[in-house]
Amino acid sequence: MSENKRISSLYQSIYDGNPFLEVTLSNTLQNVTAEQAYRKINPKLNTIWEIVNHLIQWRRNILQRMQGETIVTPDHNYFVPVLDPSEAAWEQSLQTLAKSQEAWNAFFEDFNDDHLAKIYVNNGHTYYEHLHGIIQHDVYHLGQIVILKKLL
Repeated sequence: MSENKRISSLYQSIYDGNPFLEVTLSNTLQNVTAEQAYRKINPKLNTIWEIVNHLIQWRRNILQRMQGETIVTPDHNYFVPVLDPSEAAWEQSLQTLAKSQEAWNAFFEDFNDDHLAKIYVNNGHTYYEHLHGIIQHDVYHLGQIVILKKLL
């Protein structure tokens, strides 16, 4: 199996597969309501919804880097308040996350292992490090979502 396929499989498992951690984004978010996702448990903590939107934007950012674009990350680091707390808007965020997974799966279909050693000019990290970085980023925030859910 190519390294690309292994990384792809790992990334897919964290979204809705059978990962080593036994926790997935899809399952964790499945029964969260808009009201729960929007709730500010502590003024110092992000909401579940803010974290989901942050994940979507970072997934997009790294995917664009992998496709050769140079991206400037905004000062707010993709943590912005949710303006529409409706159930429909929450459903939209969840669907955007699912579409982001599809975009990554499509990317991996055509990705060649030879590109893993390529360097992203803005930070000197390899594409390989970026791919594992976005997986680690998802897992880091998945842990936060799990804790926030327990605090609800």
